[in-house]
Amino acid sequence: MFTRMQTLSPQDIDKIHQATMAILAQTGVAFNDPVSVDLFKKSGFKVDGKTVFLTEKEVMKAVSQAPPAFTVKALNPQKSVKIGGNDFALLPGYGAPFVTEPGGVLRDSLFSDYENFVKLVHGSKYLDMNGFLMVEPNDCSLDVAHLDMFLSGLVKCDKPLMGTPLSRKAAKDCVELLAVAFGGNDKLMDQPATVSLCNSLSPLQFSEEMAASIVELARGGQAVCVAALIMTGSSGPITIPGVLALQNAEILAGVTLAQLARPGAPVIYGSTSSAMDMKSGSLSIGAPELSVFTSFTAQIADHYKLPSRSGGGLCDSMLTDAQAGAESALGLFNAINSGINFVIHAAGILGGYISISLEKFILDEEVAGMIKRMIKPTVFDDETIDLASIQKVGPGGHYLNEPKTFKLCRKELFLTSVMNRANSETWVKNGKMDLEAVATLKVKERLARYQAPDFPPSLKKDLMKKAEELAGGSPLKVKL
Repeated sequence: MFTRMQTLSPQDIDKIHQATMAILAQTGVAFNDPVSVDLFKKSGFKVDGKTVFLTEKEVMKAVSQAPPAFTVKALNPQKSVKIGGNDFALLPGYGAPFVTEPGGVLRDSLFSDYENFVKLVHGSKYLDMNGFLMVEPNDCSLDVAHLDMFLSGLVKCDKPLMGTPLSRKAAKDCVELLAVAFGGNDKLMDQPATVSLCNSLSPLQFSEEMAASIVELARGGQAVCVAALIMTGSSGPITIPGVLALQNAEILAGVTLAQLARPGAPVIYGSTSSAMDMKSGSLSIGAPELSVFTSFTAQIADHYKLPSRSGGGLCDSMLTDAQAGAESALGLFNAINSGINFVIHAAGILGGYISISLEKFILDEEVAGMIKRMIKPTVFDDETIDLASIQKVGPGGHYLNEPKTFKLCRKELFLTSVMNRANSETWVKNGKMDLEAVATLKVKERLARYQAPDFPPSLKKDLMKKAEELAGGSPLKVKL
């Protein structure tokens, strides 16, 4: 297959690998979690204070233990998702502290916003998994916000979801709630029910919260996405190869920790590294370098036989405009086309992660559907070529009244629900609405017709009881 994106040669991969091994063995990676450091010590790794030094033999042994692909199970078994190889999953935005309303109005995010995104994911034809932390609700108690969000995502959407890697307690709470949902801890060990995002703290560190979460989630049978977000010229070198070597060291160190916690734990090799804008000093996630890093990350993960993760519909624009559409579509298409297996931020994100928008979610979601149609394999056989119809219609005829046209008109071609295909006269008659206005209407329609999954009341009751126990008396906002 022809592609103009650069393919890393075996020599390129080896150069990155050798640089990575030198970083791990000579500079090391700091883990700010005593339990993690102790785990490295007991496993024979060289440790100096919080800094762990890893040899190539130790790292490659750990990498070889991680599965190249795995399935994330859902409470609705028909919605379980495969990750790895040719299989990929699209997920909503993650970690936005604000919500952007139509016209670019920025406001604090609320728990009701979080639940609206859960409902949109539940009804989405194109997103495969529910997320976690789509927004950071300002009206939830900090000590129990993870319980509110996780429980809402678990029960109000029947797709598999992301876990809660905000602290050691949050990770343990996640596993305990899953044990209630799936019938015991032993049921979680053969197949994970969540994937959690555990980011490194560049350069060459893991915070206490992230390292602890890697350990606890791996021990609980849950998948972990070990990811780096390095800014060129700021938290990492200015050059792309330098960043690739640095992020490779961080990711492989995290993968090693997960395998020490539980050999065979499913992990994903992740990156959303991108350029620092040299004019403002801020991270740019609409930059073309983001897509370059995405392509290289997929190739390096494939070299280690690990599933890969990147961002998707990312942009720097502060509102749902042409810039947002262009940057997001390029990023999402490149992620899927590059072979990324786990695409967080496929829908909704604005302003370099600062906010998320319900309207942009709807627009990004449609782009995701278009891309899935673009990569859908086409079957070439006698039936699809349909030589008989071509000969029947002949020169100058038309196919509008052909039986096959009637039969396939609703499923052969992609049908838009947001993008405008009407002529000028019809568009004017319908109010000359721009895409954001159309998306606003679609949001209202989708939320109005939301129907919660038909899970047994007893399951909801047991989950609520466990969540209240884990909350330790702090009030929860979620209502099941």
